[in-house]
Amino acid sequence: MMMWIGSSVRRTGRLLRRWWSAPQLRAALEGSGYFLGGLILSAASLAHTPLPLPLGLLCAGPGGWPSLLLSLGSVLGYRLFWGAAGLQGLVWTGAGLAVCLALGGRHLERTRPLLLPSLAALTVAVTGLTFQLLHHTGPAPWLYLLQTGLAFGSAKIAAVVLHRRDPVMDWLACALAVLALAQIAPIPQLDLGMLAAGMLAVAAPFPAAALAGLALDLAQITVTPMTAVLSLSFLVRLIPRLPKWMSHLAPAAMYLVVAPLCGVLDLTPAIALGAGGILSGLLPPQTPISHRRGETGLAQVRLELTAEVLSEAEQLLLEVQDYPIDEAALIIKGAARACSSCPCRKGCKDTAAAQTMPVSVLHRPLIGTEDLPVHCRKPGRLLLEIRRSQDQFRSIRADRDRQREYRNAMIQQYRFLSEYLQDLSDSLPRRGETLLQRFDVQVAARSNSQEDRNGDKCAWFAGTLCRYYVVLCDGMGTGEAAAQEGRTAVTMLRRLLTAGWPAEHALRGLNSLCALRSRGGAVTVDLTEIDLQNGKTSLYKWGAAPSYLLTRTGPEKIGTAAPPPGLSVTGIRETVDKLSLRRGETLILLSDGVDGEAAMRRAGELTCQEPGEMASKVLRYGRGMGPDDATAAVIRLTPVTL
Repeated sequence: MMMWIGSSVRRTGRLLRRWWSAPQLRAALEGSGYFLGGLILSAASLAHTPLPLPLGLLCAGPGGWPSLLLSLGSVLGYRLFWGAAGLQGLVWTGAGLAVCLALGGRHLERTRPLLLPSLAALTVAVTGLTFQLLHHTGPAPWLYLLQTGLAFGSAKIAAVVLHRRDPVMDWLACALAVLALAQIAPIPQLDLGMLAAGMLAVAAPFPAAALAGLALDLAQITVTPMTAVLSLSFLVRLIPRLPKWMSHLAPAAMYLVVAPLCGVLDLTPAIALGAGGILSGLLPPQTPISHRRGETGLAQVRLELTAEVLSEAEQLLLEVQDYPIDEAALIIKGAARACSSCPCRKGCKDTAAAQTMPVSVLHRPLIGTEDLPVHCRKPGRLLLEIRRSQDQFRSIRADRDRQREYRNAMIQQYRFLSEYLQDLSDSLPRRGETLLQRFDVQVAARSNSQEDRNGDKCAWFAGTLCRYYVVLCDGMGTGEAAAQEGRTAVTMLRRLLTAGWPAEHALRGLNSLCALRSRGGAVTVDLTEIDLQNGKTSLYKWGAAPSYLLTRTGPEKIGTAAPPPGLSVTGIRETVDKLSLRRGETLILLSDGVDGEAAMRRAGELTCQEPGEMASKVLRYGRGMGPDDATAAVIRLTPVTL
């Protein structure tokens, strides 16, 4: 009998894990989570006034369909929980969705961390003033300021929680969730806020439990001081040799002790607290809080100090200003050279006029003597010297532009190194964590070259944090020189990405290197970054040929012609396309020696092929008649075998 039960449990576990590995189910659960998040957060209140918590989550959200589902849940929640009083919430949701669709997915949390929270606070402030002026309704001044601050704070908290791990922000997010859940009670004996607080009191660190109690006190659902109840229930966990079942019942027991002392006879919250304590056993085990101690803490401090020094160096370089070119001096010297060897220099009345010519003469071509702005008895001599001054002016200006490019390249590298060292410092306490990989990568590349050396170089390798990269670099031209450029680019990108550099920083570092070496346009780059946890893929292109995504509905062209890297440090940037490979899609990267349009006209023959065979057929169907090298790389994801 026991063997049969154990076998059934294992089979059920395998079935559930197989279902969880299905991309459609995970997408449905993710969408449901965003919808329920908007619905629950819209219920939060202080002094019987709605709060803009869904707005903060919207401004920090990923954009696209998750944000749309989040806004739909928020709209439904404001109408369901607040009725006519939730009109402001509907305005907040509409404004937040507009901000998310306009600015979402652009990595603003890293480059401008206060922009989206500020927009959320501005939305709430303007909405409150508008309702006060038009309808003469609105919260008290202190509550108005609190709503504005909560909009800023919730957006900042959500941005940090969604993008990286921070214990303090996690605790604050839990408190906001309890504040919202406290207003939802399917039955009078089961308040969801009490249920969540009971789980946190048993399974979370002390700050999270105390903040959850504070949220319940602010929600005003009971006069019992819940901060004291949850803090005491956490202290019960510290009793040595305490049976585990007693720690799960500690929140309910502490409530039964504190409530009578405060003159409260309502004991129904103990039911929800007890249920939450029991359900806390379903939560994953608590990870220890990272402390800056020993060698790890010392390494963090050193990395942060180095990052600050590099950031200060970046600021110093940004403050450098170019000295203006003395154009008048070039005019004077040119006129002096012309007049010093002129046979008519003695008693010439045109010398002063020649030296005071307008500086605009340096900026326009002088075709003949008639283009000179002054009269001269020997105009040919003066025209020759002014043309020489024009050449000097162009040389000085080109040298200034080159120095500015060098300085911008150094500024970029200082910024990238500073951000990388700061991220490395933040990740040190989490270096022992393991991430769940749900997909395996299948990559195959095939190449044809009419010379011994192929200028197209393709590589694929694992990065950090469950990221995987595929790089295709096309050295311009053919032969050894093109092969050397492609090999250099691939080697540099591989080293930076495996070290943990962000993809955009690695690409811009390659761009700076090409610019400093005067090798602009020598290579093009296709860089694919795959998240093996969820199958989301980012395709970065810099001058590369279009790629194609094969789906069930047919091929989809990705990317257009653009300038290659190395032409300017700040003038041009990489392009990035967000896509997904978790539903069996196939991504095909091509060098410019392959006719992609011709190959995709026979896309029907490529489906259900192995990546290696598909790459060979793409190369055969799209092989051009030109002398350029041709390469096709095929990328596909498969669920991890459980």
